[in-house]
Order: sequence, then structure tokens, then C-alpha cells
Amino acid sequence: MTPRIEDYALIGDLQTAALVGRNGSVDWLCLPRFDSGACFAALLGTEENGHWRIAPKGAGPSDTCTRRAYVKDSLVLETYWETRTGTVKVVDFMPQRDKAPDLMRIVEGVSGTVDMSSVLRLRFDFGSVVPWVRRSHGHRVAVAGPDSVWLRSEPPVKTWGQQFSTCSSFTVAEGESVAFVLTWHPSHSPRPKLIDPHKALKHTLHDWAKWTERCTYEGPYRDAVLRSLITLKALTYAPTGGIVAAPTTSLPEEIGGVRNWDYRFCWLRDATLSLGAMVSAGYLEEAEAWRDWLLRAVAGDPADLQIMYGLAGERRLPEMELPWLAGYEHSRPVRIGNAAVRQRQLDVYGEVIDALRLARVAGLDDKPHAWNLQLSLLGFLESSWREPDEGLWEIRGARRHFVHSKVMAWVAADRAVRSLEENPELPGDADRWRAMRDAVHAEVCEKGYDPERNTFTQSYGSRELDAATLLIVRTGFLPPDDPRVIGTVDAVRAELGSDGLVRRYSTEGASVDGLPGDEGAFLACSFWLVDALERIGRPDEARELFEHLLELRNDMGLLAEEYDVAAGRQLGNFPQAFSHIGLVNSAVDLAGDDPAG
Repeated sequence: MTPRIEDYALIGDLQTAALVGRNGSVDWLCLPRFDSGACFAALLGTEENGHWRIAPKGAGPSDTCTRRAYVKDSLVLETYWETRTGTVKVVDFMPQRDKAPDLMRIVEGVSGTVDMSSVLRLRFDFGSVVPWVRRSHGHRVAVAGPDSVWLRSEPPVKTWGQQFSTCSSFTVAEGESVAFVLTWHPSHSPRPKLIDPHKALKHTLHDWAKWTERCTYEGPYRDAVLRSLITLKALTYAPTGGIVAAPTTSLPEEIGGVRNWDYRFCWLRDATLSLGAMVSAGYLEEAEAWRDWLLRAVAGDPADLQIMYGLAGERRLPEMELPWLAGYEHSRPVRIGNAAVRQRQLDVYGEVIDALRLARVAGLDDKPHAWNLQLSLLGFLESSWREPDEGLWEIRGARRHFVHSKVMAWVAADRAVRSLEENPELPGDADRWRAMRDAVHAEVCEKGYDPERNTFTQSYGSRELDAATLLIVRTGFLPPDDPRVIGTVDAVRAELGSDGLVRRYSTEGASVDGLPGDEGAFLACSFWLVDALERIGRPDEARELFEHLLELRNDMGLLAEEYDVAAGRQLGNFPQAFSHIGLVNSAVDLAGDDPAG
């Protein structure tokens, strides 16, 4: 039986991440970076595409652990197995690396005696390459092309090769432990430096304790907020400060469908909401690192601004399909790269300018070139905002005049005006940007609003609705008590609602996105509804929905991109930064402390 998406836990080292199932199997891991090829790809195929399972001997593939949890507020996972002969604990973690990434799995005897088994199937390049394996200096070394992985155990245990796998058998009694260390290294380099797994565990727990101590959020739902912040930290690529949307690719938005995308990149759409979440919790260093990544990534001709970039700001993210992978529950195709990088989404100009103003308001050290960049982006947007685009949701249909894109053009002009009013020493023509702001506002209210139904629509002249219009009140485009805002909130709930949650838009009939099939309720949009309800004066409804959303998290406090209401399961790439950003910002809103001002 294929594990559900929510059956997985996340571990990582702030440069990549692994998914560990309830059955003790690591089924997804890209090395050495989030966007590298996977050496464990069973998540999107079968065990033959790579995995590493440690479990009591005799446990079948579908047998699961007794219980599991993170150690306090960390990313160190403890999995307990209770058997008829005793109980063992498997501690899985990835220490923040010096050079090489390490995956460490420590098996500890809790009571009695338990016979254990380890089966390691390494398959490089997303499960397509079977490496050669040899012995060297107490290691098993797997090599293929540029990749090498070194495996050792402390103390050494019986290990052998079997059917292109590395198998180990050992017994642990109460008070005993066996530690496995798996290290990736370039195949042309010498043996990696040996690391003591027990010391690494102490250092890892210390690092997370020190990091979580910096959290300043003390409002309601603090445990949920802190777990979401830890998850966002885990999705941060430490060398550059970029935040990946998710550590996975091609987890489906519909089981068996084609809506399977690669999210191992950094989206500009997340900029303002990410900064708000970090600033509200006191993580100014992370906010500044993300801001600096943003400035580096978008540098260049404003006409060439992309909606997403690689971990270090790479621009070329070509999309391709991997036919040898069957897909999660046969959801195909499996894709890597993302062709949406070539799309025009005019809302990202507003996202960037809004994020940079928020960074200034939050007190982050200003960058001399940041304002000039904003003026350059505004200059381009001034002549382009009237054009159609693919919109926030990266539609693969015809371009349209999406209301959200126009609202974000208004945001760009509005934040420029506010920046000039707040900082008179900055160069710029406030009257010019006021005129643009007024022009955008007037057009959206005329062409993007349906007076018959008292709601803003997805695009000019359409009857379809879009959950992105819930952000109108957060952006300040209209005040919370405006009847058009209230009407939009009610219309979105009525037409896009699903068991209290919210879908992005309708996929029925001639879908705007040009794709077949359906998708689940979008969790980030559902958090936007929480925010909108709170702001229009319905705090009880907002809190009720927020608590319902908390119930959808898995036992590790993690959320995917979407939720299938009918099947009662999570969908889409996992864990999803956008969902956890929404959780943090909604909690802050409910506590009455919005950093965006």
C-alpha cells in the first residue's frame, strides 16, 4: 500500500530535505541540494527507484511504527517500534553540514531485545541509475557518474549486498545503539570527513533549541506557529537565503491526474507573505537573508523578471518528464523543472515592491540599490500593467486580464507612494505613482467587479471567481467594511467553498488553466479566508476555520499544498511553504498583530 502524503515526516539540513514514512523508510531525498537529482525516489515510483528502510526484522512494507514525534522544537525525528520482544527507537536527522550532507539514523534499544533490519537501495538521478558498490575503509561506497554515497555503521554490523541493495542485520538490547551514517560526496573527491553521529545529534538539537529560542511570537496557537516556522526554516537554502516552495516534485493535486509540478524552486509570489511571517515572529536574520536573495535574483532588465528562480537565483529551469517513474499512486507525468518560469505574471512586480517596503518598515538594513530597483520595476510596470498575463496560478491556457494581477499593480504603485511619504529623502515622483495607482484602482473597480453578484471576479468580463481576490482586503486596495469586499468574501465562500475550505478557482467545464482534471481545496487560500473573515469583523468564524485547518495537519504538524475533502487526505507537494506561511500569518492576524501595517 502506498503511504499517504501525510504519512511522511520531514528532516533536513537547511540545504536539502528527506521524507521519512511511518514504516521507517526514507522515500525521498535529493542530494546535495533541494533541486538535485533524487537518490531515493520511491515516493514517485517503487522501492526499486530508491529508498532506505530501517525496521524490526520481519516487518512488512506496509507495517508502521507504534508512534513518532519530533524531539521538542526541532527537526530530529524519533520513531518508536514496540514488538513482542522489546521496544526500539530510531532517531533520524540531518545535521547542519560543514561540506558534505549527512543522513544519520541511530537505532536505540529502549527495552528488551529487538532484531533489526536495514535495506538501502540507492538509485541516483531520480531512481534511474543503479550505482556500483564497493567496500572501502569500513564503508560501503556507491558510485555512479558525479555522485558517491558512503555508508558506515557504528559499531559495524553484518552487511551484505543483495539484489542491488545493501542489507544489514543487527540486534539492539536496552541501552545499546547502532548508528548509521550516509554521506553524499562528489565521486572524484577523497573519502569524506568522519563525523561522530552521537555528537552530531547533540549539536543538531542544540542548534534547533538555540534557533527556536529566538521566536518572539507568544500569541495563541504558539506550538502550531513554531512548528510552521521550523518547517519554513527547513525549506530555506542556507547558503543563499532562498526558500523553496516545497522539497518535492510531482506530488499530485489530483490522485491519478496530470497536475504534477516541480516545486523545488523559489517563487517571488511568496516574498511579502514570507517576510511578514518571519518578521512577525522575530526572525529578522532570516527575513534579511530572504530579502537579499530577492534583490540578487531579480537584478537585471525589469522586462525579464521571472516568477521563480533557482536556489541561488538561477534563471533556467527547463521542464522535462521522467518516464521511468510511475508517479505517486500512478499520477503521471512526473516532471522536473518548471515551464511556468517563462510565463508573464505581472503580480510579481507588486510582490517584490511590497516585500522591499515591508523589509524597510521592519527595520532591516537598507540596501543602497534596493530603491533604484523598485523604481526600475515601477517604470516597466507603468507601461505594462494594462496587458493580460497568466496570473498568480500559472495557468497554461490563454492570457487574461486577471484581477489579482491588476490589484498587485496597484500595490506596487501604492507602496512606492507610501515609501516616498515615509522617506522624503528618497528620489522619485510621488504624483506620478499616485496617478498610476488611481488609474489601476478605477479600472479594476470598473472591469473586475460584478455588480449583479456584488463580487470581484477572476478576470475582466468573466463570471468565474478566484480565491486570490480574498487578498484585496489584506493589500489595502479597499477598506474591510467596503460592501464589495464583504460581497467578494461571501461569494468566494459560496462558490469556491468545500467543507469550509476554499478552492483556488473552478476547474469545471472549459477550465481557465487549460488542464484536464480537478484539484483539491487550496490550503493557503483557506488561510486567506481566515484573514479576510477576521478583517471584515467576523473573528468567531475566522477562528473556527483556523482551528479546522489546524486539524488537517498530520501528526508532525505538516501541511501539503491542498486537501481532498471527499477522501480526507492531503494532496500536492509536501510540506508546502505557502500553506505554513498562511498558518503563521493567520495566527498573527487572529492575535491582532499584523506586521505589514
